[in-house]
Amino acid sequence: MEMISTIVYQLTRNIKTEDLVGTGFEPYFVDHTTGIYPVAASGTPFSADTLQSTGDVIADLNEDMAAEQKARLTYDNILRFADDPDVRDAIYFLRQREIVHYQRFGEALRITLDHLDSKNFYAFNPAFDK
Repeated sequence: MEMISTIVYQLTRNIKTEDLVGTGFEPYFVDHTTGIYPVAASGTPFSADTLQSTGDVIADLNEDMAAEQKARLTYDNILRFADDPDVRDAIYFLRQREIVHYQRFGEALRITLDHLDSKNFYAFNPAFDK
């Protein structure tokens, strides 16, 4: 998030109000000027509601993997629009990082599944079922 915020700041730090007319950036500018406010392209502000955690290691690792792929897709879409080489380089780095995170979560899931039958390991908390 910090890198994206820095890119947005760098791209907008010298913007003039008259340059905003007709860009679609006007509503954001009215509320936040060029301050960084995490918001989806749809205009939906970031919320902790988007973070998923169940306490079940298998479900949570699958959720983590899905989140990494959604982030990668977002970066793919940004790359389709961005033409500034500095922006593209930073976004490409972030995209690669999401791929590595996805791979590591996948490894953790495989390790978890390989040990489901091990002594003292469980996929759920048996105390909840009493």
